[in-house]
Amino acid sequence: MTISFSSHIAHELQLPERQVAATIELLDLGATIPFISRYRKERTGGLDEVRITDIDNRLAKLRELDARKASILAAIEKKQMLTPELKARIEASWDSHEIEDLYLPFKSKQTKRSETARQRGLEPLAKMLAAQRSSGLPGSLPAFVKGEVRSEEEALKGARDIIAEWVNENGAARNRVRQAFRRAVIRSKVIKGKEEEGVKYKNYFQFEEPLSRCQSHRLLAIRRGEAEGFLQVSIAPTDEESCLESLYRLFRKSDGACWEQVKLAVQDAYKRLIRPAIESEQAHSSKLKADEEAIRVFAENLRQLLLAPPLGQKRVLGIDPGYRTGCKLVCLDAQGNLLHNETIYPHPPKNERNAAERKLQKLVEMYDIEAISIGNGTASRETEQLVTNIRYPKPIKIFVVSEDGASIYSASPVARAEFPDYDVTVRGAVSIARRLMDPLAELVKIDPKSIGVGQYQHTVDQSLLKKSLDQTVTSCVNLVGVNVNTASKELLTYISGLGPALAQNIVDYRAANGAFQCREELKKVSRLGNKAFEQCAGFLRIPNGTNPLDNTAVHPESYPVVRKMAADLHCTVDELIRKKSLRTAVRLENYCTEQVGMPTLQDIMNELDKPGRDPRNDIKEFSFSPDIHTIADLRAGMILPGIVTNITNFGCFVDIGIKENGLVHISELADHFVSDPAEVVTLHQHIRVRVLDVDTAHKRIQLSMKGIQEE
Repeated sequence: MTISFSSHIAHELQLPERQVAATIELLDLGATIPFISRYRKERTGGLDEVRITDIDNRLAKLRELDARKASILAAIEKKQMLTPELKARIEASWDSHEIEDLYLPFKSKQTKRSETARQRGLEPLAKMLAAQRSSGLPGSLPAFVKGEVRSEEEALKGARDIIAEWVNENGAARNRVRQAFRRAVIRSKVIKGKEEEGVKYKNYFQFEEPLSRCQSHRLLAIRRGEAEGFLQVSIAPTDEESCLESLYRLFRKSDGACWEQVKLAVQDAYKRLIRPAIESEQAHSSKLKADEEAIRVFAENLRQLLLAPPLGQKRVLGIDPGYRTGCKLVCLDAQGNLLHNETIYPHPPKNERNAAERKLQKLVEMYDIEAISIGNGTASRETEQLVTNIRYPKPIKIFVVSEDGASIYSASPVARAEFPDYDVTVRGAVSIARRLMDPLAELVKIDPKSIGVGQYQHTVDQSLLKKSLDQTVTSCVNLVGVNVNTASKELLTYISGLGPALAQNIVDYRAANGAFQCREELKKVSRLGNKAFEQCAGFLRIPNGTNPLDNTAVHPESYPVVRKMAADLHCTVDELIRKKSLRTAVRLENYCTEQVGMPTLQDIMNELDKPGRDPRNDIKEFSFSPDIHTIADLRAGMILPGIVTNITNFGCFVDIGIKENGLVHISELADHFVSDPAEVVTLHQHIRVRVLDVDTAHKRIQLSMKGIQEE
């Protein structure tokens, strides 16, 4: 079926089928998306991760649909009702609704009313009425009044139940209703008596909007309100009368008493069977679309967070601020190892400010601290002011980092394994310090849903969310690459071709044998075979190893090409890397083969220009306004510095240095029309905002970026 899959996907994604087929083949051979996009450009025609992911996701859906078709064909075959024509129609269809419509007449009957009517012998009457061959009712109608059928009206009602089932099973009828639902309206209203309890859904107490225009965040809010028992939600065509008229035209054969009975059956089928079924379809498909959009926003936010600029290997003092419980301090070496921890109490109720200042000065000097990382939670601003006003023996960089998920990490098995002798407060402070050094390496230890950059993450489809976020983390880790000699098991787990078991085996090998000296040594790791080595080697770095190429993204399979380049220039590989004049003398076309094309050769040369380069930006220091401490200090018209903390499809949230984040609505992001906030802002971007309105009672702050020069 691969050819059919590749053809269908190529048409859907507007890609050449050759590229799609090659990608599917690589995926089926066990290649990962990062590996394919980085090291198999010749095979795929240079498809990037986004396109390969699209192909992978669509392939999974088509295979799921293919399995469903096989199940349906087997079920119909078992009933000995599968005709060659029906089989061909099912096999040729890629529309799940069409496939289910074709199967519907062969399902075990779920409509008790029609089955009861059949048992009472009323199917012949239903056929007579449906044929509409006479202007009056069938003359044999009295003959059906027998047994449990006590009157002609009961006989007609039973016949209508059977006809209603036939209407429901008619694919053309269902498609006409689907067409009508393309212009559907979603409505919500508050459930009586739930007004006060469900006040957070007040905007949807009496809500109506065309379903096609209902943005994902609104639809998810409505569905969550429905799930929590506060809202009643419905989806219906804008013109149900026209929908019914369309059905009448499909089943009307003549005028008269028979048609009137059929008309009643059509009305019943629409209201009782087809409409609820198609409404469920629409509810599911619209929810899925909203889920996918919310997940897309979440994944993009997560990508930006994971790829946030790292401080690098510096000696860091981490502070988890607090009032009553004090500020937890940790001192880490350049590799992130914990050297010291203690607690200071500079804030109320103890107010030991002088002692805290002396302690910080002493620790900075004692552990040769180069930077201070402060969590952005409770008492963050006060702690930042304390730290900033201290005179240190040398310049110290001071940063405020997000605490989101730190408490989750500190209580996790990962944290307990890392720091079995320390409590959660120390572990949380270590996480805050390490997030400054390398956000990616630290955040992979935390469930992405707990990092605080999502939108309705507990409302969307959890399997889709997990798959997307896992793909995002994997993409980021492999984009950056990791030092195999210092990376944690959690970080190694996301490397192409590894996973938890092989990651643990690498850590165990490292503990038993010391640092890896070359990539080839990875093959000595238990259960790390040739396939896993092929997939992972290019993403694992070995600084100061025996082979300088092992600290680059050049894959070991391309080492012979680099060695030939060096030999042709009568130099070593190390000299080729160090001397630009040698690299500029390389004529890439001389090294093209069937296996190694120009895309790979260009990647090799780019890597040799900047071996082991980190694709992330350089970190920048940032300061909030010193005059703003609480929401009470805000006034309309103020222009303040801020940091983007979350991006949604309706705008972005900005930290302006107080407990409450402000919202820049999408209409206030720029002086021009903005359809997607991600086009204007990025996560953790340093911006300047104007205060539009402050609602102190509800702790809501409205901000604007219009007419303000960005920093």
